Amino acid sequence: MSDQAIDDFLAESEELLDKLNQDLAELGDGAASGQVNPDLLNGIFRDAHSIKGLSGMFGFDDVAELSHHLENLLDHLRMGKVDLSEDLLTCLFDTLAGVAGLIRGKADDPEFTQDVSAYLSRIEQLLTSSPDASDYPFSELNIDPALLDVLTEYEEHRLHENLKQGKYLYLIKVAFSLMTFDTELVDLTEMLKGCGEVISTLPGVDNDNPEMLTFQILCGADVKTAELKSLLNFENLAIDVVFGCAGAGAEESEPEPKTFPVAASKFDGEQSLRASSSAEVPAPIIEKTVADLKLQGEPRKLTEAGAGNDDGSARSFTSTVRVDISKLDYLMTIVGELALAKGLIAQLCNEVLTAGLPVARDLEKAVHALERRLNDLQAGVMDVRMVPVRQLFDKMNRIIRRMAQELGKKVKLNIQGGDTELDKLIVEDLADPLMHIIRNALDHGIEPPSERLKIGKPESGTISLIASQKGNHVVIEVRDDGKGIDPEVLRTKGIEMGLISADMHLNRQDLFGLLFHPGFSTREEVSEYSGRGVGMDVVKSNISALSGMIDMSSEVGKGTVMSLTLPITLAIIKALVVRVKGIDYAIPLNSVLETLMLEPGMLQTIEGREVMELRQQTLSLLRIDRLFSLQGREDTGNQFVVVVGFADKRMGIVVDELRGQQDVVIKSLGKALDFVKGIAGAADLGNQKTILVLDVSDLMGEILQREGGLGV
Repeated sequence: MSDQAIDDFLAESEELLDKLNQDLAELGDGAASGQVNPDLLNGIFRDAHSIKGLSGMFGFDDVAELSHHLENLLDHLRMGKVDLSEDLLTCLFDTLAGVAGLIRGKADDPEFTQDVSAYLSRIEQLLTSSPDASDYPFSELNIDPALLDVLTEYEEHRLHENLKQGKYLYLIKVAFSLMTFDTELVDLTEMLKGCGEVISTLPGVDNDNPEMLTFQILCGADVKTAELKSLLNFENLAIDVVFGCAGAGAEESEPEPKTFPVAASKFDGEQSLRASSSAEVPAPIIEKTVADLKLQGEPRKLTEAGAGNDDGSARSFTSTVRVDISKLDYLMTIVGELALAKGLIAQLCNEVLTAGLPVARDLEKAVHALERRLNDLQAGVMDVRMVPVRQLFDKMNRIIRRMAQELGKKVKLNIQGGDTELDKLIVEDLADPLMHIIRNALDHGIEPPSERLKIGKPESGTISLIASQKGNHVVIEVRDDGKGIDPEVLRTKGIEMGLISADMHLNRQDLFGLLFHPGFSTREEVSEYSGRGVGMDVVKSNISALSGMIDMSSEVGKGTVMSLTLPITLAIIKALVVRVKGIDYAIPLNSVLETLMLEPGMLQTIEGREVMELRQQTLSLLRIDRLFSLQGREDTGNQFVVVVGFADKRMGIVVDELRGQQDVVIKSLGKALDFVKGIAGAADLGNQKTILVLDVSDLMGEILQREGGLGV
């Protein structure tokens, strides 16, 4: 394995370990006060899952094994199968320290290992000594038994926890318009989380309006009915009291919720986590956290009892410097401003040359030298931010080889477009979801060699990683030639989990969408690679965080294609500046195919849409002024059409004026304006003017939706 691969593993692992250590401390503090955040616990579980997958990808079986058992203990904890006790928290910290010790050893010697049996024994002891699950007293609840029947095991556990904590329980019934349900449902969920916990979100029933989507949200809250109603300002919303409060009036006195008897917790709320971690404990408990391990220079050497040694060093795992992406953003902004200043200096130089002053020649040479150095600086900053996706694909190659061997399958990897470059931030955040997709393709998709031969396929399956630049987006496809995904299997599983009802009519894409639901898995048994229902949930959350899109298509017997479309959020690019109704916009030049003058008679109207014929093909037209509802004088002069597109998609943007090309730095509009469609960001021009940069893929999606297509 190359030194660069080891460095990448160590850097990413160290970041995950630091986060796990901080989150475990927060979990312990919450447990001491009796308030445990389920989202925090799920995040800890996911990070342990990521370390397991990362170490498995690099072939570090000892780290993967210990991480797998840590993940298993966390899974039991989040499912309520073990108590959050002082002993368990100490075991979590010590096991995490053991994982860190193994990883630290890899920094000096990739073959380094140590005995982890002591950790495994402690975890096994905690799992086998877990209390028997008592029957949940759900008969006390004012709720339809049919709804209880579709709750997952985790949701039943969270319902029970809310009852234990004496919270009010509500069933929120709400209907949203088809056009706005996605954003409104998120808003409602966030409001409910502000005063309690969302236990389950299920499809509604008895909805006769095809223009509306209904939902049932089971939640626990600390507020009474009247206060909850005042918080939720939504139309078509009703609140049913499931348990704990009878009246809804603001002045009514409501009975306090009854607390169900439960087994006493082993965790002493008066004793803090930090105090317990410093107490003397018998071997094999290790009295170090990951934060302590970062102060050690040599790998931890476990004795037979499992105790570690501290040499007092302060080295980190690697010499890699991980720079916050915001600092690179700042550098990129400075480079862009320098480019604008250079343009102004060049303009002044031309004026001096025109005036015939003696210093003009020397000034011109200085401007050329500044331009060369500025281009070098710009290239250097861009080189730091942009990395080829082959760097990520090569990591996937290792996990495919190892996993295929363990599953007894033969798989070939086909890489295309490895030199396509992506923003460094996107590549880092893409590693985990891409790994999950490939794991699913190997575990669920590719058939065993004997089965492939029986159905006439080659003995070896093929997984293809294909990257391509499409306008201001990069598309990464993961293709496999396996057995594909049967939508009817997804429908059956969705009904079993209560995600959909038996009478719902869903198309193939809707059924494929079930794969991205938290907790959804078609596997009945938990293995090292699948069955917990966390993989595709991780994929969707990571891609959404990057403002990207994920699409999939599958055909039974032929294979599956997962397509990730990722934006390039910040880059110095060449852009075509255009004017519409007196307002300037920038269009990324790599999306521009050609420009032409719009002459009388070229426009046609088909089904209310403006189109034109271009080389015997119909080109749909988009008017920016109508899309953005711009107010301004009507331009009586000639208009132009900017033909844009990528792949096989084409579209024409009607503008009033072509203003020329210019280098621009795209700056994000921020989260407050994320909802604005068709805008990729903003850019400063040399005349101290700020203009908006058009997002061609968004605009093309708007056109395709109008035409009844699937969008881009």
